[in-house]
Amino acid sequence: MGYYSTVNSKFSHALVKANVSVSRQTKQINWSITLFTLAFIDAAIVLAFEGYVFGKFEAHLNSDIDADQRAYTVAIPTYLALFVFAEVYQLFLCYDALRCENTIQCIGIALFNTAMLVYAGIQYDQLDRATRTLSSQLVGASEDNYVLDPSAWGDIQGFLIAIMAVIGVMGFLMCYVMFKLYGIFGWSIYQHIGADIRMKRRYLCYQIYITLLKFDFFFFVGFTIQFCVIVLARKDVEFGLTIAVIPLTLLVFALATVAVRQENEIGVAAVFFIFLSGMAYFLFKLVRMYQPSQSWKYIAARKSLTAFAVITLVLIVVTTVNLIICALNFNKGLKQSLADERHSWLWHRREHEMIQMSTPPTKRRFSLD
Repeated sequence: MGYYSTVNSKFSHALVKANVSVSRQTKQINWSITLFTLAFIDAAIVLAFEGYVFGKFEAHLNSDIDADQRAYTVAIPTYLALFVFAEVYQLFLCYDALRCENTIQCIGIALFNTAMLVYAGIQYDQLDRATRTLSSQLVGASEDNYVLDPSAWGDIQGFLIAIMAVIGVMGFLMCYVMFKLYGIFGWSIYQHIGADIRMKRRYLCYQIYITLLKFDFFFFVGFTIQFCVIVLARKDVEFGLTIAVIPLTLLVFALATVAVRQENEIGVAAVFFIFLSGMAYFLFKLVRMYQPSQSWKYIAARKSLTAFAVITLVLIVVTTVNLIICALNFNKGLKQSLADERHSWLWHRREHEMIQMSTPPTKRRFSLD
């Protein structure tokens, strides 16, 4: 009887553990689907409104404008295209955070959404100024032939306000869902890393570092696109050099990820030097934007460029600090934990299969009784 009681006790314990695991997985799947659905709806609505704004702007734009006037109008489609890129990138970040069960990246997405709301306000102000300026400029010697139809602002103003409202409401709902996922992902990290507080802190620093790299990439590319399209002329040498930097940035961030993950000290040193160079570059650009001799080049997009430059500079500084912290955690066991890391769905599936394999068949239990 003692043996059978022990078997039944183990079976009951395994069954309870399996039920709890399945319940947790169900909640995670439901909340994950909800979060991604909200992000998708947010992106779809904003992209539709941005497309409408762009279409209306092009429809009201005079086709007879000269090259100099058309160069000024390039700024507006650039703002809109950048906003589209931000929405698509946020959707990717959301999927990536759910796939990796990255709680830090979920927090980063909430902050990113807040930054997008701020940028929507900047976009509203910039488009207001640009449309009013273009609506007051004449084409040639005509007295009633403007670069932009004066009715353009009235057609797009409501949609620009709606974009800010959609981002604000959907961002609030996404934050609530992320709060629900925070506890579920925290349990998954506990299962993977264990109860070692020091190891959890090392893993947390690593997650922060990886998340920062993803946001570094977006803001760097966002600044570069605006700088190339709005400020630089295609014949400028700096234009070609700046465009060439974008694919190199992907290689730098890939090196930054692999160097820390593999605990490669030489790679970390190279990344550290590149980050310092990036800080110097953005400091130089910030100063140059407000120099009296150069400020005229940036007047069409100075607010937006300043916002992106400041955010990118702050992110690079914080990323560099986290790079140093991660380097100090080398040779302390985190590399092995990262090597064993699996995707969330595979981890839970294997765990559930192990529980089922360790559970005695139900018929055998009743036949023994």
